[in-house]
Amino acid sequence: QVQVVESGGGSVHPGGSLRLSCAASGSLSFPPKMTWYRQARGKERELVAEINKDGAVKYVDSVKGRFFISMDNAKSTAFLQMNNLQSEDTAVYLCRVWIFGTGIYWGQGTQVTVSS
Repeated sequence: QVQVVESGGGSVHPGGSLRLSCAASGSLSFPPKMTWYRQARGKERELVAEINKDGAVKYVDSVKGRFFISMDNAKSTAFLQMNNLQSEDTAVYLCRVWIFGTGIYWGQGTQVTVSS
C-alpha cells in the first residue's frame, strides 16, 4: 500500500504565496510520478502540475510562470510553489501518485483559499 499526505494549504491574500507538499510512503517499488490537481467548488477537477522521476514537468496554462513543481526523489515528496496567487486559484488541491506496476493513489487534499 501507498500513503499520500498533502500539507501546506491555507488562506492568503491575492498576490501571496504558498508551498504545498505531497509525501508518498509505503510500497514504493518504483519512483513515482506525482501530479497536483485542484477542484474548485462547482467545477471539475483539473490537472495543475505534474513531475516525473526524470524531472520532466508540465503545467496547466493558467499557472505557468506562477507555480513551480519540484520533487525530492530520495524522499518521494513533491512540492508545489505557488506565487502570485489569485482568487481563481482557490480550490482543494489534491496530490495523485502513480507508481509503475502498482497503481494510482490519492491524498485527502488541502484547501487553498485566496481572498482579500
